[in-house]
Amino acid sequence: MCRNLSRLSPEKWCFSLELLPQPIYLVGGAVRDALLGRSAEYLDLDFVLPANAIATARSLAHHYKAGFVILDAERQIARVVFPQATVDFALQEGSSLETDLQRRDFTVNAIAYNPHTQEIIDPLHGCIDLQQQRLRMVSLQNLQDDPLRLLRAYRQAAQLGFTIESDTHLAIRNLAPHIKHVAAERVRVELGYLLAHSQGTPWLKSAAEDGLIEYWFPNANVEDVAAVDIAVVKLTKNWSQLNIELFQSVRDTVKTTWLSIAKLACLVTPQPETAEAELVQLTYSRAEIRGVTTLLKLLPQLQTHPMSVREQYFFFQEAGRVFPAIALLAVAKGTTVDAIAPLMTRYLNPNDPVAHPTPLVTGKDLMQALKIKPSPLVGKLLTAIALAQAEGKITTFDEALEFAAAILDNQ
Repeated sequence: MCRNLSRLSPEKWCFSLELLPQPIYLVGGAVRDALLGRSAEYLDLDFVLPANAIATARSLAHHYKAGFVILDAERQIARVVFPQATVDFALQEGSSLETDLQRRDFTVNAIAYNPHTQEIIDPLHGCIDLQQQRLRMVSLQNLQDDPLRLLRAYRQAAQLGFTIESDTHLAIRNLAPHIKHVAAERVRVELGYLLAHSQGTPWLKSAAEDGLIEYWFPNANVEDVAAVDIAVVKLTKNWSQLNIELFQSVRDTVKTTWLSIAKLACLVTPQPETAEAELVQLTYSRAEIRGVTTLLKLLPQLQTHPMSVREQYFFFQEAGRVFPAIALLAVAKGTTVDAIAPLMTRYLNPNDPVAHPTPLVTGKDLMQALKIKPSPLVGKLLTAIALAQAEGKITTFDEALEFAAAILDNQ
């Protein structure tokens, strides 16, 4: 496996090897993935060199007019950003490349490649672990020095389809309490992958069993996360459009999907207020927190008695884009697909007057036609009109005005 260097060829890079000094080494995930035959459209390369890391990065960025940022001036780490690649340059840790590799997390991430000589440097026998598809720690001390590596093991095992070597697994369990010392936003990133992909679910369960989740989510129900994966299959079989809805991002600026929101709701305490505090601690965005708390608040309505049209109207008004995640978790917790079918049909129909009402009149229309001043009364009339429209009692502009006038007359 470690003799297959074609995917490491500098010819595939968006910059010239001639601009890089000697010696310089490609390390980390790019080497590991190339040796595994994994490829990505967007390159993410990490180089280490014995001197002038920041100067090398700055020179490369200047030559190609690419983005340049110093990530850590003290440790001499800088980044060059191309349209199709991110390239990091770091000063070698210790007096030699081997010393640098000895400080990494797992042996499969401690393989180096010299692009000038096309030589693989593998002092920790990471290539053997690649062949055996396992994650093995470089040292117990390295895991203790950065406890995020404990959780990262589960994320990488899920990502690569690897197992975790037994001594490494035991070390992680013993060091699990150290996870509370990791910055919350770093934990959130690792959890993000485990929640986003079905292959992450068994590893999330293993992480919970090994004590890596309880500090952040003391009431996590990981069994429900697995049930969500099953519910996805059930629902998308009936409504293929949900494949788009559930995998859409909560916002353009937030990569978390609605599927992840449903799973995240399984980890937090079911009470919305407590759940919000837990998510704030982990530095989730307001959009993500709102998605989870809205789901938790409205879920009981979907799990109980059938809703009247009036109840459905207010339910959809409050749920908005969160509805697919609410439906997904409801099915995961035992609600039948048939029970939510009417609501799902409404939601997926953009012209449905209950789930997606198109206002027949505006507040300005009411004030002009009925000679009333701006006040809370206008909002109440608009809501009454929307409900009557949802129930099929009115369908036109004139009928809406007549309906509102009748309400005023009765008052």
